Amino acid sequence: MTHQDQYAEHRIVVLGAGYTGMLAALRLARRTRRGGVRITLVNPSARFTERLRLHQLAAGQELADHRIPDLLAGTGVAFVQGTVTALDARARTVTVDEGAAVLPYDTLVYALGSAPDTARVPGADAHAHTLNGRDAALALAARLRALVAAGGGTVAVCGAGLTGVEAATEIAEACPALTVTLISTGEPGALMGERARAHLRRALDRLGVRTRTGAAVTKVLPDSVELATGDVVAADVCLWTTGVRAPRLAADAGLEVDDSGRIVTDRTLRSVSHPEVYAVGDAAAARMPWGPLHGTCQSGMPTAQYAADAIARRLRGRKVEPFRFGYVHQPVSLGRHDAVIQFTRPDDTPRRAYLRGRAAVLYKETVSSSPLPVYWLVKRADVNVSPFRGGRATR
Repeated sequence: MTHQDQYAEHRIVVLGAGYTGMLAALRLARRTRRGGVRITLVNPSARFTERLRLHQLAAGQELADHRIPDLLAGTGVAFVQGTVTALDARARTVTVDEGAAVLPYDTLVYALGSAPDTARVPGADAHAHTLNGRDAALALAARLRALVAAGGGTVAVCGAGLTGVEAATEIAEACPALTVTLISTGEPGALMGERARAHLRRALDRLGVRTRTGAAVTKVLPDSVELATGDVVAADVCLWTTGVRAPRLAADAGLEVDDSGRIVTDRTLRSVSHPEVYAVGDAAAARMPWGPLHGTCQSGMPTAQYAADAIARRLRGRKVEPFRFGYVHQPVSLGRHDAVIQFTRPDDTPRRAYLRGRAAVLYKETVSSSPLPVYWLVKRADVNVSPFRGGRATR
């Protein structure tokens, strides 16, 4: 059998059609279009979810309805709608919906992301809302509307990372009748520089968002949250945004994973235990020379771009350089009319430069808020999402 024959028969399955899975599938289709490689994309929903905008959906705003089959039209990528229920790493098969479909693969792109870890604190899984998908955001929106209709109420947002800050400010701006409290062990914007952090604090004060810092949440109750100090914070609604965990699928299949369930990868984003599996985005436990990647769309998109290119190069028998990446910014929306952008060094530590106010809103809307617009997905999947490619130092 010739090399070209092997290439033509190669089956690639991409699990997950979020930002990274969609980009990986579409870029693979572009990179392998002359080789007859069969690419299949698997996702539970036929709707493309803009996860970075789910806090807007929770606050009552409408998001565009993008359908995955429409985005894939004309690309040659097959779409299978369903939930992956099993992965057999030895047989190299993926089971969808408890056996409704079994998909064999030669190369697997694992882009299933991560979800809020509500199992860490008693009561969080039973009483806390999350932003883990469109349905979860809509459920939170319905609960907030009910509180507003009843004349007001209290909302506790647990976790002051970027997601928590964006959700708290969005809800406070959209629902001024509600009292929003942001709870965290550290200060909101702790990774930012002093000036950017000061603007963030002013925005929280302007929107009436209360903060409780220095104490972890130890229990979530139906109408409150308990803190390690013994204090109790009233919460008709609790939103959980702290801590994430990857699905158990990879661990159950015997792949090497870290403590959060992410696939441990080599320098080319292949599983160290199963090199036919590539992990991208939040599903990958990847390390750079300066330290581990942490899950953001900023780093996730380049991993998808790189993995697609690496797979295509290996199929052609070409050399693959190691993946290298550096962070550029920490963009945070503060409601619809304010934002702060902290520019960073490659290791995500803050530089002096930052943007605030309207300029930051425009910057975030252009660069970060919707990094995978439909036009770009369909028309420009072969354009680099970052100027920094594998093998080069990044900034």
